[in-house]
Amino acid sequence: RNVSGEIINRFKDKIPNLFGGSADLAPSTKTEMKGSGFFSKEDRNGKNIHFGVRENAMAGIANGISLHGGLIPFVATFFVFADFLKPMIRLSSLMHLPVTYVLTHDSIGVGEDGPTHEPIEQLTMLRAQPNVTVVRPADARETAAAWAIALRSKDSPTVLVLTRQNLPQLDGSAKNAFKGGYVLSPAKGKAQGILMASGSEVSLAVEAQKKLREEGVEVSVVSLPSFELFKKQSKEYREQVLPAHLRKRVAIEAGADLGWHQFVGLDGKCIGLNHFGASAPGEVLFEKFGFTVQNVVDTFKSL
Repeated sequence: RNVSGEIINRFKDKIPNLFGGSADLAPSTKTEMKGSGFFSKEDRNGKNIHFGVRENAMAGIANGISLHGGLIPFVATFFVFADFLKPMIRLSSLMHLPVTYVLTHDSIGVGEDGPTHEPIEQLTMLRAQPNVTVVRPADARETAAAWAIALRSKDSPTVLVLTRQNLPQLDGSAKNAFKGGYVLSPAKGKAQGILMASGSEVSLAVEAQKKLREEGVEVSVVSLPSFELFKKQSKEYREQVLPAHLRKRVAIEAGADLGWHQFVGLDGKCIGLNHFGASAPGEVLFEKFGFTVQNVVDTFKSL
């Protein structure tokens, strides 16, 4: 979310018709365009909008702005509140509107706010919607790519799913993020399998790859920030990323695992979260629910 905020503020002067705001969460979602004023009856030149705590109305207004033309609207709130946005996201997709939804605090990494604010099923819900591109980036470069994907869209909404916690910059994250999925860290020598993940869990996959390498097991790490974009790539490209002969596969994502089975196949396993979270620091919850290097290693070796 911090990098996303920096990107918005870099774009705001280069894209003067960028126009948006949040449901009373601009400081938390990092979506205020600094020095750009707030739209009101007194200031029609303001580029930020105070929508208030009304997520559904916010998204409906963004749809109207997009239909009017001339402006590029974005809206923001916490990811768990995607439930309130869903009817309007559906209309965005039905009407082929390039509205950008910036949804932060994307997992149990939220921490002490507890299960009411920890998304579980929301990724699955949004990925199931036709004509919606969901992007869950793993680091700063993937976040920049995610914003580029959103701003280049002409006929479909884009949902950016961002973390609350800081993430490490990953070696190998690159322009192939535009393809929705790519080999972030290839095996050294002959690969015996694949670890795949999105968002904050990609760095976990990289650490598990290192641990497996120490034990004489080589795997590749695939970052899959966007199912929709990856499935649009050629069969040849998808085969390069997920070779059919590598049947030992583990998918890692801090949310419901429904949807990952299309990539892990019958022989693979998913490390997901198919129950509600709890109230504790994020790092405690990740360990409690199995998002650890050792559990990823053990899961792969069990295949």
